[in-house]
Amino acid sequence: MRPEQVIAAIRFDPLLPVWLLAVLGVLSLAVVGLGVWRGGKGSILRLSAFAVLLLWLTGPRLVQETRAALRDIGLLVVDQSASMQVGERAHLAEDARRAIEAQAARMPDLELRTVTVPETGSAGTRLFSEVDRALADIPRSRFAGTIAITDGQVHDVPEAAPGGTPLNLLLAGNGEETDRRLRVIEAPGYGIVGKSVTLRVAIDDLGVTGRTGPATLTVRRDGQTFRTQSVPVGVEQQIEVPITRAGPTVIEMSASPLPGEISQLNNRAVVEINGVRDRLRVLLISGEPHQGERTWRRLLKADPSVDLVHFTILRPPEKDDRTPLNELALIAFPVRELFVDKIGEFDLIILDRFQNRGLLPLPYLANIANRVRDGGALLMSVGPEFTGATSLASTPLGSVLPGGPARTNAVVDGQFRPWVTDLGQRHPVTEDLAGANSGTKEPEWGPWYRRIEPGTVNGEVLLRTPGGDPLLALDRIGQGRTALLLSDQIWLWSRGHEGGGPQAELLRRIAHWLMQEPELEENALTARVTDGRLRIEKRSTEPGTPGDVVVTDPDGRKETVGLREDGPGRATAVRAAPVPGVWQVTQGTRSAYAAAGAANPPELADLRATALVAGPLARASGGGVHWLAGNEVPELRRTEEDRGASGSSWIGLQRRHDHVVTGVAALELLPGWLSLPLMLGLLLLAWRREGR
Repeated sequence: MRPEQVIAAIRFDPLLPVWLLAVLGVLSLAVVGLGVWRGGKGSILRLSAFAVLLLWLTGPRLVQETRAALRDIGLLVVDQSASMQVGERAHLAEDARRAIEAQAARMPDLELRTVTVPETGSAGTRLFSEVDRALADIPRSRFAGTIAITDGQVHDVPEAAPGGTPLNLLLAGNGEETDRRLRVIEAPGYGIVGKSVTLRVAIDDLGVTGRTGPATLTVRRDGQTFRTQSVPVGVEQQIEVPITRAGPTVIEMSASPLPGEISQLNNRAVVEINGVRDRLRVLLISGEPHQGERTWRRLLKADPSVDLVHFTILRPPEKDDRTPLNELALIAFPVRELFVDKIGEFDLIILDRFQNRGLLPLPYLANIANRVRDGGALLMSVGPEFTGATSLASTPLGSVLPGGPARTNAVVDGQFRPWVTDLGQRHPVTEDLAGANSGTKEPEWGPWYRRIEPGTVNGEVLLRTPGGDPLLALDRIGQGRTALLLSDQIWLWSRGHEGGGPQAELLRRIAHWLMQEPELEENALTARVTDGRLRIEKRSTEPGTPGDVVVTDPDGRKETVGLREDGPGRATAVRAAPVPGVWQVTQGTRSAYAAAGAANPPELADLRATALVAGPLARASGGGVHWLAGNEVPELRRTEEDRGASGSSWIGLQRRHDHVVTGVAALELLPGWLSLPLMLGLLLLAWRREGR
């Protein structure tokens, strides 16, 4: 912009102090007043002469400024949230952006700044928050107005337009639209395994005049169709979903499309319900008192999710010291109640140094074995009692154990340190245990001093002796699981003997694996969506390359993704998951499901392009609303502050007339060469008039 000169103001630079000028003014008035009182004919001329004198003494100057006009700044806000990806909205917005920027580039007095509005997750479209952030760098005296290219679904509309200037809306649509949405009213995050949870949902038709017919609601659980029913629109529905296993269960619900609706993206909703066990019940039976007995009780009582029932056999049947029963501070061992009536209530049974001395009849031991096959769990920590004629391996319980003693007297005494097997390095029960052996590095754990030499061992051996004999074996029997610890010395680790070992962590993992907790599954494929990223994890005890998985997005598109090994038994992959819904990951016969997006994301709650949300604010600011679909992009004009900023085919940005002063010049209005003759001439005229 070319500089221009303008008269800015009149300035006074007094030659005398102001108080002295005031005194001279009073004296001048006194002299003139005396002349008027005495009838002098030249009083008016004398007053004029005194006025010229006083005016000259005040030093009046005319200030002339050289000004450079500043360019006005306008904001072009482009909505790039998820709802703007519906249909042709993104293309309409891009075309409008280019057209507006091209018009602004031809205006030398305007600087147009473009701001994009990203997706903000659960907060929805925060368009005006981005405007406020941009205004922090714009002087208010130069702000010409805001042009917003959006679909109208804005979730932070203020009471007044930004900066007090006009707001113009360019809506990526062709008038008000219709949309059907599936709304989740209530969905619990957790459910008890074996029980059902209640989901509350409703189907709404938006922008529809009059009533519509019923809609079809389809419910899928982990990718399988669970229920399909016809439901009325606008009426809350309750859906009972049974939780059959621990861990996440992905529930997907979808509504049939509404004819003519803008998009079916919000016709579906996904919730993830985490199945948890209600108070895991554990039965611990200690065969005889020993130093490690308290270790088991302390471990299980420390877990708030475990309901422990503990019995210790203090006096076996063969020990009869003829003490009267009424003098024993004991209760009768509830054999039938535990092993017949309520055995199905226990998730885990632990036999700690328990031997077959007639306390449990063989049919009761068979009940324990049957409970394991039906989905229960059995953990045995054995010592010398596991050998000989009273060994539980010789009872019906032996059919579900991973192994038994090698011979009648299979007790091996001597110091040794447990080693994690190659399989154990990959198994979640024993992987990454603190102090474990790795490669040629020996374990840093404290030693044990007694073990049982096993015969044939089934299942998975996770701990061994330095010579290779099994110490810890896990096995699956029917629907249940068993674990056999072939030593009764693990309690030494809890006492810190020669450095101790991870006793609490190892026993916790064994117990949770036996009770089929999902995080300890050794061969599993899991998937989870976090922050818009699909995270895939494969766990396997089998060596070799992890291979590839097939990822199916919510729209049914498939993609092959390679897994990367992160450690023994673990392989992972991460990819973008921008589409809300159920993502399926498959490898062979294994499948995993992950839920992407919140149940009711604000951005997808209403997909209609609408002027009802921000339109009133735009019109109240002096701007307007323009639909882009089927119309030309409005012409960009410059307007004055007292004029409207929108017409039928144009939008305006205000001229703010802001400037900077580049130079100042001062012109003396009453110089001395002019004021002195003028004053003397007035006095001479006054003298001549009085002399006549």
